[in-house]
Amino acid sequence: MGDIMSTADGPGILNLVSVGPGMADFILPRAVQALRASEVIVGYELYLQWIRPWIEGKEIHSPPLTRERERARLAIEAARLGRRVALVSSGDIGIYAMASLAFEEMREDDTFEVAVIPGVTAANACASLLGAPLSHDFAALSLSDLMCPWEWIEQRARHIGAADLACVLYNVQSQARADGVYRVLAILQEHKSPDTLCGVVRNAYRPGGSASVHRLAELPALTFDMLTTIVIGNRFTRRRRRWIYTPRGYHAWSEAPALALPALPARAVWVFAGTGDGNELARRLAAEGHPVVVSTATGYGGEVARLSCQGVAVWAGRQGMEPRRQALERGAARLILDATHPHAAQISAQLIELARQLGIPYLRLERPSLLDARNAIVCDDAADAARRAIELGRRIFLATGSKDLATFVRAPGAERCEWFVRLTPDPERLSRAIALGIARERILAMQGPFTAEFNRALWRAQRIDCVVTKDSGDTGGYGEKQSAAGELGIALLVIRRPHVDYPRQVASVEEAVQAAADLLGARMPPAAGAMP
Repeated sequence: MGDIMSTADGPGILNLVSVGPGMADFILPRAVQALRASEVIVGYELYLQWIRPWIEGKEIHSPPLTRERERARLAIEAARLGRRVALVSSGDIGIYAMASLAFEEMREDDTFEVAVIPGVTAANACASLLGAPLSHDFAALSLSDLMCPWEWIEQRARHIGAADLACVLYNVQSQARADGVYRVLAILQEHKSPDTLCGVVRNAYRPGGSASVHRLAELPALTFDMLTTIVIGNRFTRRRRRWIYTPRGYHAWSEAPALALPALPARAVWVFAGTGDGNELARRLAAEGHPVVVSTATGYGGEVARLSCQGVAVWAGRQGMEPRRQALERGAARLILDATHPHAAQISAQLIELARQLGIPYLRLERPSLLDARNAIVCDDAADAARRAIELGRRIFLATGSKDLATFVRAPGAERCEWFVRLTPDPERLSRAIALGIARERILAMQGPFTAEFNRALWRAQRIDCVVTKDSGDTGGYGEKQSAAGELGIALLVIRRPHVDYPRQVASVEEAVQAAADLLGARMPPAAGAMP
C-alpha cells in the first residue's frame, strides 16, 4: 500500500463503486465487473472485507476512517497515471459518500474516464427491513455537523416536519453529538403526531443487526449510535403485522386520516401552557364558566397542570401540528391562548399559523421582560452564551432548561469547565443531561421558580462563578436570579428572547382574562358535549 506507480499509457478509468450494506447478495453485477476490471482498489478496510473474492492480488490502498479525501486523491492520482481504479464505498457511493469528494478533487483538464456504479444505500436497505415506509415522497437528513452547520440541520428538520415528509435520518448519534438527534426529534414532534410510526435499524444486513418499530413519541427515550438509521413515517404510514408501510396514493387521501384523540370538551378555550401563569390563566377562565383545555408539551407539565387546574381538561405531551389541527377543528375551539415560555418561539409560530388557517382568535400572554443590560451580559443565543461563559467561568451554572445543553457542553473549550444544571424533574430531560456527560451530582432536579435566597445559598455552596439563564420574566424567576448573582458578585449571562410577531398580546393574566372575555363575548356555560 505504498505510492501508486504508473503501469499503463493513455487515459485511465475511475470506477466509483457502491458495495451496499455489507453482504455479497447486495453487490450489483455491474459493481463486480468494475472491481474485476480494476487493477487498483482504494477504500476503507471494512468495506474491502466484503469484496475480497473480487480484489485478490490487486494493488490495494486503504487509508483509515476520517481520511476520505486522501482516499479520493489516491484514486484520482492512479487514474491520471492511466490505471484502472475502483474507489469503493459502502451503501451508494453517490449518497453521503465518496463520489462527491472524487468530483471535487477532479480537474477540468483530467482525461480519465469516470463510471459511477450505484448501489443499495442505507435508506432503502433499512426501509426494506421495516416494510415499505418510503413508498411516497420522503427526505434524507444527515445529523453530522462535520460538513454542515448544525443550525442548517435543524432548519431542514423543521421544513421536513412542516411538510410531513417521511424521512430517513443518517449519522444519528456519536459521542461528540449525543444530544443532536433528540433536538431533531423534538423539532419533528412539533409538527408530527406522537403516534407517527417509525423504525430504528442498526447494522442493516450485517451480523448483529436489528430493526424495530416505534411511535415517534417513544424515540427520545432510546439511545443510538453511528451504526443506527432512523426512518420516520408520515401521517399516512400504517402498520401491517410486524411491518410498516406508507400508502402509495392510489386512493382518495386528500384529507388526513382521523387520529385517535382523547375526549376533550367542545367549544373550549385552549390554553397552551408551559408556565405557571398559563395554569393560573386556565384556572381563572374555568372559574368564569368557560370550558378549558390546557395543552402542555411534556407529561410532567401535564401532571403539574392537573394538580394546579382542578377540573380542567389536560392534553399532555408533544402532539405535532396535525394532531393539534384536528383537535382544535373537531372540538370547534373558540380561542387559542398562547401562554408558552417566552423562548418557545417555534410553538408560538405554529399556533399563530393554526389560528390563521382555522379562523380561531389568537391571544398571546407575553410576560414582560426584566432584562437590564446594566446588571447582566446579554447574549444573542445559546451559542453566544456558551462562548462567553467559557471565557468568564470555570464552574458554570445553567438555568436554561434542557434544550440547549449540548450547545454548552460541546462548545470549544467546554472541557475546561465544570457544568451544573437545574432541570424540571422530567425523566427524559434528566436522561439527556446524563447522556451528555453531566455528572449526576451536578444535576439539580427541581420545579421552579426559586427565591433569591435559595439561589444564593445554592450557588455559594457549589462555588459557582458564572450563571447562564434566559430572559424569562418575573414568573420565570429572572429577578431572583439577577439579585442572587449580583449579591455574590458572579457573572450573569442572559439569552435574549427570540423575536415573534404576535398578532395580539397582553402582559398579564388579568389582561388576558379581560381580552378573552372580549373575544368570546358573553359568558358561556360549560359545554354539554365532548369531542368524539
